[in-house]
Amino acid sequence: MDDNQRGFNASRKEKLTQAKTILRELGFGSRQSNDIAGYTLLALANVRPNLEWSEATAPLCGIKGIIDFIKEYYGVAYAPNTRETIRDEAVKYFVAAGLVLANPDQPDRATNSGKFVYQLSNETLELIKSFNTDQWESKLHDYLVKLAHIRQELDRARRVADISITISPTKTIHVSPGGQNPLIKAIIEQFCPRFVKDWIIIYVGDARNEYRDENYMKQLGIVLNPASKMPDVIVYDQQRKWLLLIEAVTSAGPIDGKRRQDLKEVFKNNSAGLVFVTAFKDRKTMRRFLDQISWETEVWIADHPDHIIHFDGERFLGPYPDTQPSHS
Repeated sequence: MDDNQRGFNASRKEKLTQAKTILRELGFGSRQSNDIAGYTLLALANVRPNLEWSEATAPLCGIKGIIDFIKEYYGVAYAPNTRETIRDEAVKYFVAAGLVLANPDQPDRATNSGKFVYQLSNETLELIKSFNTDQWESKLHDYLVKLAHIRQELDRARRVADISITISPTKTIHVSPGGQNPLIKAIIEQFCPRFVKDWIIIYVGDARNEYRDENYMKQLGIVLNPASKMPDVIVYDQQRKWLLLIEAVTSAGPIDGKRRQDLKEVFKNNSAGLVFVTAFKDRKTMRRFLDQISWETEVWIADHPDHIIHFDGERFLGPYPDTQPSHS
């Protein structure tokens, strides 16, 4: 290794250390100021090893863009399945704290869209650009004072836009607007009361407001692996001891043969029989995916809520032998 390369590697380490310092001074704990979080901040600020913080910018950047930036400029190659880790351990917290905005160019963009992007807020960018200057301490103080107000405004805007979903007579959750979430609301509020016996919502997937019932997950032996793609909704039928794995399909993702097999593997250690359901908004959407839907699964259409379409097999809405908990 020549002197130039050593110097470049030293710059990489120095920038990462500085990024983690910024996060700690902003009040983030050890988990949100670790290496992944530091690299994520560098990517969102577009700060390369040879740049000063004063040269930071705020490009629109998706999770893949963050991973690509880290690999290209800092020599760390995160696997594609690290996307959920970056989102859940860094970006999600940055957004919640008001440092980062989600989809500022199109706030109602679907959470499962490949165009989903993040961007440093103007206030965060101006603060970061002062790092390592005489103005840092005073700007940090002013920023932290203003942060509480920023968070209040963000929370207010989110509450106005969020979709509320009643998951039990005594509990309501809120998910981000747009995308497949209106269909998820229909699944929980229309499908479940019609077709599930004494139902409990175990999981609702949402990029910002994911919901989990940890107690029931533990009872059923469900372990959600961040590297695995979860179904959009998981519902437990208490009377029949079934676990319904439901995909809400608006643009992609029906339960095809491979998806059915993958879900069997993910939930192989749970104590309930598995039932696979693909939900569509209407028949027009369903027709686009008819040739992909797996046999031995169910289809539900939101604008015809009283009916289920059964895709072959000897059972109607129930687990098959290969999805029973005793199956090995």
